[in-house]
Amino acid sequence: MRIEFLADHPQHALTLARWHHREWGELMPDWTRGDAERELIGHATRRDIPTTLILLDDTHALVGSVSVLDEDASEFRDLSPWLASLYVAPPARGRGLGAQLAHAAVDHARSMGVPRLYLFTPEHAAFYARLGWSVLGTRMLGEREVTLMAIELAPPPADR
Repeated sequence: MRIEFLADHPQHALTLARWHHREWGELMPDWTRGDAERELIGHATRRDIPTTLILLDDTHALVGSVSVLDEDASEFRDLSPWLASLYVAPPARGRGLGAQLAHAAVDHARSMGVPRLYLFTPEHAAFYARLGWSVLGTRMLGEREVTLMAIELAPPPADR
């Protein structure tokens, strides 16, 4: 398994859009599959923020993804940037791949000079807490309560 930028494999943007919209479309009903496609096609040209990292298996098949975004939901415009859309395809779940993707997103944000990264989750706060994220509280996203979390990012080590 390896983690790379979607920008190096833009052919996966539409598959990711389908996965992401299927997974989170109900949480954000105004976010269409077309919106997801446009966002990910945009990420397929970038390595800064916003961008998407993808997980590929040894056959180069797409297994999962994670994004680092300036904004993840209009309800939370006061906070930025975000770890978002952490997704592992169902057959590959339960093997620590989500944690690998989350760590890769944190490392990327750190390398971009981000001091604090945010996320929200409707149901996986314990998973993120195990990875070092702190609960800031709960907030409403539309009609659903989500847990708002953050992680403080130390600057990258100086090269010697």
